[in-house]
Amino acid sequence: MNKISPQRPSLQSCRRRLNQRPALHDRRSVLGAGLAWAALGSASAAVTGQSEAQAAEGWLRSGGVVLAMRHALAPGTFDPPGFRLGDCSSQRNLDTEGRAQAQRIGGWFAAQSLQPVRVRSSPWCRCVDTARLAFGVAEVWPALGSPRGSTEQVNAQQQVELRRALQAASQRTGRFEVWVTHMFVLADLVGGNVASGEGLVLRAGDDGRPQLLARLDAAAIAAR
Repeated sequence: MNKISPQRPSLQSCRRRLNQRPALHDRRSVLGAGLAWAALGSASAAVTGQSEAQAAEGWLRSGGVVLAMRHALAPGTFDPPGFRLGDCSSQRNLDTEGRAQAQRIGGWFAAQSLQPVRVRSSPWCRCVDTARLAFGVAEVWPALGSPRGSTEQVNAQQQVELRRALQAASQRTGRFEVWVTHMFVLADLVGGNVASGEGLVLRAGDDGRPQLLARLDAAAIAAR
């Protein structure tokens, strides 16, 4: 039985293959460069977070500021229909990760020997739990409550109360307060979005308006 000999590639086909290889290498180089830039971007964001945490620590140590923070992770967006204050089972609450996040925040403060003179919280359970897990105490303050479901007049009055309290706290050098509240409250107070567990270091300006001095990111302080 005759064997069929495999055909040898022609010289022309070999040249074509050789010419195609650099293009493959170029694609790999571009992909590698893209991954390197992505890694560099992530590292840069981490460095920024660390720098912000150091800035926040400096302001807190100097005092005359308030750390206004959003409650820790709580799955969902709004409370279920018919929720009731004082009944945690009817509200949106911290999940396991949220409780761990609050404890990590408290651990960071303890490691830096930073002790707030006052910890005030929205009446909502997810805020009270965040405060207690992080700092061991929570002074319920209706002014920090969620604006959802309240009238515009009530929300406006609460904002006035918050600004007055911030002005008073700004006069107390060497001491700082912690306020645990909701994203919507912080958005009305200073504008912008705030992540779960993130804190804003605030001080009242000469015109009485809140000034944002630094951000304390929960992920950044967990990495320290």
